[in-house]
Amino acid sequence: MTTLLIKGIPYTIIDTKEKITIADSFVVPANKLGNGNGAEELFLGSKKDAELIKFLGGLHFNIKCFLLKTDLENYLNDTKVEYLNPEQPYRDKENFPMLWEQRIKKIEGLNDINYFTLEEHDGRKETDTRLYAKKPQGEELKIYKLLRELSLPNITYVSSIKLLAPNKEVVFYFKLFVDYFGETQHPTIVRNEEEKIAIETISDDRKKQINYARIGQGKYRKALLDECPICAITLVSDDRLLIASHIKPWVDSEEIEKTDPKNGFMFTPTYDFLFDRGFISFTNDKKMKVSPWLSKMTCSKLNISDDKKYIMLPVEGREHYLEYHRKNIFKS
Repeated sequence: MTTLLIKGIPYTIIDTKEKITIADSFVVPANKLGNGNGAEELFLGSKKDAELIKFLGGLHFNIKCFLLKTDLENYLNDTKVEYLNPEQPYRDKENFPMLWEQRIKKIEGLNDINYFTLEEHDGRKETDTRLYAKKPQGEELKIYKLLRELSLPNITYVSSIKLLAPNKEVVFYFKLFVDYFGETQHPTIVRNEEEKIAIETISDDRKKQINYARIGQGKYRKALLDECPICAITLVSDDRLLIASHIKPWVDSEEIEKTDPKNGFMFTPTYDFLFDRGFISFTNDKKMKVSPWLSKMTCSKLNISDDKKYIMLPVEGREHYLEYHRKNIFKS
């Protein structure tokens, strides 16, 4: 079974709950988009979802969970651009830059691993099929409240990995992720990069080709197709079905890197999405790395697994880009 090393301790991965949506009703008032007060209970899904119930260990669950300090710091750094340039009409939008400062300081005082308990909120009508976890009590409430305080509706979701500790205790690793309206980068970052290119002292054609490269088009796509005429995973060669995927993201790349065909692979859409969002990556010897934040069922349906080798993957000349992807994009 696959193991996950957390603070030097090896945990065995049992399974993963890939996405728990953060609703506007759950977050603290300052983060809300609507007018309601909302509730402090966390909505997990439907009581009719057999896979969810199995993951939780039963309908009347009582589970030990934890958040990592480093994950919370990374999440706040990932969302800082939204705090400084809000795309959504948060209730306390004008104070968001100050809220970011307050929240990052609060996280600095946490332990490396922060535990809390979740159990079923059973005070609802029997006909209500919605499954909620009620807020814990005592010291654990402070950690649970961070989920409400840090989460931003529409762009935040929570994933959880069910783990078996060395002492045979089952624990649940919770982590916050950000998804900018279906994109990996905040709209402000993209706009700023485009404006930066617009004032560069380079030809208009060069500017056009750099911008085309962001969406996998133009000379970048043609050069990449010359080097990678097939998807190395599916072996599909019909270029109508292939997407030019950057290894090091366009917005993070230097000017030359943005259009460098070595900074890319051709993938069919599903695998382009998985690679672009860091759910898969590759080693320099052409073996796939699969994120533990994908469930076993999803991996089975996609027919992907750790260490599976793809001999057609053109790694040569792309090693430094892949190193960047494994370190900064891959959801490890």
